[in-house]
Amino acid sequence: MIGIAFGIKLNVWGDYACFTRPEMKVERVSYDVITPSAARGILEAIYWKPAIYWKIDRIHVLNQIKWDNIRRNERPGKIPAGKVKTAFKGGDVALYQDSTEDTVQRASLVLRDVSYIIEAHFEMTDCAGPDDTVEKHYNIALRRMRKGQCFHHPYFGCREFPVQFELIEGKAPASYYYGKKEGERDLGFMLYDIDFSDEMKAVFFRANMVDGIIDVQKCLYCGGVS
Repeated sequence: MIGIAFGIKLNVWGDYACFTRPEMKVERVSYDVITPSAARGILEAIYWKPAIYWKIDRIHVLNQIKWDNIRRNERPGKIPAGKVKTAFKGGDVALYQDSTEDTVQRASLVLRDVSYIIEAHFEMTDCAGPDDTVEKHYNIALRRMRKGQCFHHPYFGCREFPVQFELIEGKAPASYYYGKKEGERDLGFMLYDIDFSDEMKAVFFRANMVDGIIDVQKCLYCGGVS
């Protein structure tokens, strides 16, 4: 990575969210708050280029953490790769899944009425060319966020939980937890991101919330990663 750009503050909110804990094998159970990797995914849905890489600095938890138990129909499998290869070769195969077959109902513990502020910046990568400048990508990202544009609609963990977003250019609103005793809590080990350079290794960090704000970079520095 080379060069650090200016930061942004993005307010994201929605009715439901599910940031699934990897230790839960069958039923979905969400983390208490959005993970840095999910936050990065939202930013990349709005603006991403090979020349930049988004890094999450802080996460503000604006609303009180609330939960809901729901049941959803899910499909445990996917279209086999062999069928896809056969279709490419001109074979007569059915490339679809029947919603009436192999559907399973699973319980999920999800977050309700979520709202966060994502503080982030991007770094220029080795893929940046001579025409890729910090100012160029920063201004494009700001324009897209102001207009509500995105490459694909971002979501909170599951596609049925869409994200609404708005760029914050003034003072950020205070968290529900600001100045409250429950605003300081140890959220335990949380998924930070996936290291694609190391065989898709999952990287975890110790998340600590103070006054409703998780200083991701500070947590990484003080608590380390695993």
